[in-house]
Amino acid sequence: MSLPSRNLVATCWTSAGPVAPLGTPDLSPFSALDRVSACADLGYTGMGFSQSDLGRIRDDLGFDRLRAHADAVGIGPIEVELASDWWLDTDASPWRTTWSLLVEAAKAFNSRWIKVGTSFGSAIPSVAPLVEPLRSLADEAAAAGTRVALEPLPFAMIASIPQGVELVGRVDHQAAGLIVDYWHVFRAGTTLDQLAVALTPSMVFGVELCDADAEPRGTLFEDTRDNRRYPGEGDQDVVGFISTMRRIGWDGPWGVEMLAAEHRARPLMDALAKARDATLRCFDEADGTAQP
Repeated sequence: MSLPSRNLVATCWTSAGPVAPLGTPDLSPFSALDRVSACADLGYTGMGFSQSDLGRIRDDLGFDRLRAHADAVGIGPIEVELASDWWLDTDASPWRTTWSLLVEAAKAFNSRWIKVGTSFGSAIPSVAPLVEPLRSLADEAAAAGTRVALEPLPFAMIASIPQGVELVGRVDHQAAGLIVDYWHVFRAGTTLDQLAVALTPSMVFGVELCDADAEPRGTLFEDTRDNRRYPGEGDQDVVGFISTMRRIGWDGPWGVEMLAAEHRARPLMDALAKARDATLRCFDEADGTAQP
């Protein structure tokens, strides 16, 4: 009997090297072509790029050339992220420029979705103000042949998967769904049982794996940016999360989302290999194939 999917996607920061979200700069020092080749050589089936890297790729290389190289080396999904402020008037925020870049990249790459987030801060008391803006964004994504995927963050306006489910449910659009990142699940205090009750298969557009210590180190943002652990090497139930998402109906691909000072300090190939091997050991345990 064949095992369920283990297709791994190196999400954007996993292959970016010694740079981090909101860093100065936040551009990877590695060429996009080298990152694609490295991911392919180490068995990843997909990868991602952030908005800053995408701007450079468009201007210096061209999206079509990158897509052709990815096809040649066997990389399928190319993920694009991240847009925020999409609920604001265009005149009040430059989000539209970032969104247009992501739409252009998604069309060229045939991306399954465009990842979006919400502003840092406290959870909003009602999702109502975001319903129409997210529905409008989903309309635009669908017109471009892709979808929009919201990632709830425990330090942001949409702070948990259950709150994200409420928003996506009220939007009620086939092109609007959720990214379920395990770090954001457990740091929001959402249990695996609550996750299984809240989610339906059609809402889940992407799943991301990582691990962490039992308690945050520093602020939640510092913990998610600098202190994630490789899957299976922290205190969280990564194997249980994999099994739960499978019961919900997810069959991959699985994002490997490594954000950590330790990971950024490693050479590119070593970092990608370490993330891959740790993740696959979790799948071995979930599938009952782990060696004693």
